[in-house]
Amino acid sequence: MRLITKLVHPDVKTATGAILTRRAARGIVLRETSILLLFTERYNDFSFPGGGVAEGEDLVDGLRREMEEETGASNVQVGRHYGYIEELRPHWKQGFDLMNMTSHFFFCDIDPIMHATKMEDYEKANGMRPVWVDLGEAIAHNRGVMQRRETSMGLSIPRETFMLEELANDLARAA
Repeated sequence: MRLITKLVHPDVKTATGAILTRRAARGIVLRETSILLLFTERYNDFSFPGGGVAEGEDLVDGLRREMEEETGASNVQVGRHYGYIEELRPHWKQGFDLMNMTSHFFFCDIDPIMHATKMEDYEKANGMRPVWVDLGEAIAHNRGVMQRRETSMGLSIPRETFMLEELANDLARAA
């Protein structure tokens, strides 16, 4: 498995304190010039579908579950492991100071017909929805949010934007 990069959120001043360790699986679904992403109104950003994998849950099984819930995708075929990102960022919930997140990215194929999503309540409240978007437009949008330092900006946007740029560069080299 390829380590893509290690990211430390700018708000992390020291790597001490109570650290929550979390594994995540995220899907890369391409169709012609578009990519399937999640747009979240609360944070005004684009992110890869997927999320946390339960303890003991296989990464691929967790990714299938997350893809079906968040995007309404059916017949999710998890393909090649693209790589993973190690990330250290603040975490203020459950008595932890920091979160050490390992996000694994996989290429996926899905059926063309999308069904209704099964978002969790907090995802619905945040205005999360699946969208097909041009990869370059998603990158430009997220970069703009970070450059403006929007007050609504979420903690995951540096990781998501880095990964979108990495993918765009790899696709351009392969073309």
